[in-house]
Amino acid sequence: MSSDAPAPGFELPLRLLLAFRALIDELHAELARQGHPDLRPMHGFVMQAIGPGGTTAVELGRVLGVSKQAAGKTIEALERVGYVQRATDPRDTRRKVVRLTPYGMDALRRSAVVFDALRARWAAELGEERLRELESDLRKMTPANPWRLDMPGWFGSL
Repeated sequence: MSSDAPAPGFELPLRLLLAFRALIDELHAELARQGHPDLRPMHGFVMQAIGPGGTTAVELGRVLGVSKQAAGKTIEALERVGYVQRATDPRDTRRKVVRLTPYGMDALRRSAVVFDALRARWAAELGEERLRELESDLRKMTPANPWRLDMPGWFGSL
């Protein structure tokens, strides 16, 4: 295909998904080298949704767009590998609150540093100005809030 000919419409979402996948795969390879070998791509969405204040399985499921049961299974998996802990809510003893552990917070801090390094590599390859233009163009074409954490539910829906 000539570089002057427009790409077929289906290629755009595939290229965007491949770029996302390449960045996430590189992130997780580096996190594994830095002491976080059990993190999976889905865990990043979950840990961001839990946030620094914690949440419940019901609230987590709502934010992620999954059932309470699916959120509960993910919480259990993250708890087994030390990224979250559950505790009784001091304001309502019927509720269990999920919070990130120091190990979970470390994973998020390291992720931010790795993402900055990956962006710097893209800037070195494409040029800082071109990368800023790409980022600007993506901001124009996508919703204003980039923190859509319901991707797990969206990918899993039929």
